[in-house]
Amino acid sequence: MSAIIGSRARGRPRTRHRLPPAPVAPARASRYPAGMDTHITDCIVIGAGIAGATAAAHLSAERRVVLIEAEEAAGVHTSGRSAALWVANGGPEYERTLAQESFAFLNTPPPGFAATPILTERPVAFAVPPEQLADLHEILASRSNIREISVAALRAMIPAIRPGYAVAAALETGNFDIDVDVLLQGYLRLARSHGATVAFRRRSHCIAHQDGHWRVETVSGASFHAPVLVNAAGAWGDEVAVQAGLRPLGLTPKRRTAVVIDPAPFEVASWPRLYDPRRSWYCKPEARARLMISPADATPTHAQDVQPEEIDIAITIERMQQVLDIPVRRVERAWAGLRTFTPDGAFAFGEAIEANRFFWFVGQGGDGILTSAAAGRLLADLVAGRAPDWLPGAARILPAIDPRRFAAA
Repeated sequence: MSAIIGSRARGRPRTRHRLPPAPVAPARASRYPAGMDTHITDCIVIGAGIAGATAAAHLSAERRVVLIEAEEAAGVHTSGRSAALWVANGGPEYERTLAQESFAFLNTPPPGFAATPILTERPVAFAVPPEQLADLHEILASRSNIREISVAALRAMIPAIRPGYAVAAALETGNFDIDVDVLLQGYLRLARSHGATVAFRRRSHCIAHQDGHWRVETVSGASFHAPVLVNAAGAWGDEVAVQAGLRPLGLTPKRRTAVVIDPAPFEVASWPRLYDPRRSWYCKPEARARLMISPADATPTHAQDVQPEEIDIAITIERMQQVLDIPVRRVERAWAGLRTFTPDGAFAFGEAIEANRFFWFVGQGGDGILTSAAAGRLLADLVAGRAPDWLPGAARILPAIDPRRFAAA
């Protein structure tokens, strides 16, 4: 996708820039020799979460792409378990810029990308106990789209706030809930429209580089060959690198828990997301009539089909009930997902230290969804060897997220 994704200044995003649909590429044969499950292509992408899906969507506009995924569906462990929020002013410069450059696409995707809106405006409110007043002042000083409001105004929006809990409050506007499944399926649909192949139940177990090509063998017996390999395997990213004989980055998957309850007698559909300034927990409306709560945990774990721990569920309920006077008769659903971080917490986008056209596209740490449109375009530029002239501050951003920054380690 070479069209412009709209940029914006701080504050409420502009929506007038649109990404026109990319031309549909003709179907191209990639399987040979006859009778063998061997696939020859231009680029292999490993992992069909939000990173792999957006990588395939962007790369397939210019080259033949095969996207392989170990599970039976896309986004099983991370993307499919995310309660993503688009924010304009969160995180370091690279994250803010990629999020802002993604907004126009997420807000007005190309025709046929999604049948329903991807974004729904959702302000963020902060309930501030006495010990977090200094944290609130730091937030107010650092962001342009947040203002202090009265505790009475907060309780008018969220009547369940316990009297006496908050001594101050704030409201941040210009934020949007993201329908992650709609977005993920849209990227996969766009990739397929460009001629990409999406292959599920294809877990890699042996990767080798020879004569300028990567060969990925899977446990199913399928073999994929291409000069370019993109590692978008999330929590399994280091495992893929080791299979390829490359040094791992030191990725750390971290568990995050979510719980859904019935908030009766309160009607929560119009509530903002609610945080404390230290983000030790949050809640948001879920399916209009339910409330999703998270302790905002980030417990180091390993790559796995992570499940919620009973202690984390209990902590979630306890933190919520310190703030909201909502009886919890039962937990309707609980789950956990993985958010994967590099050693320094920044993204890792770009060619591996060992080169050979092995590209890392990992380490988004829970922020890969709101930055996805611009991140995928940036990856396509890196693979093609193009300068991302459309990306503000590229000279500062690229070194911050280049995986080769870990060479000394």
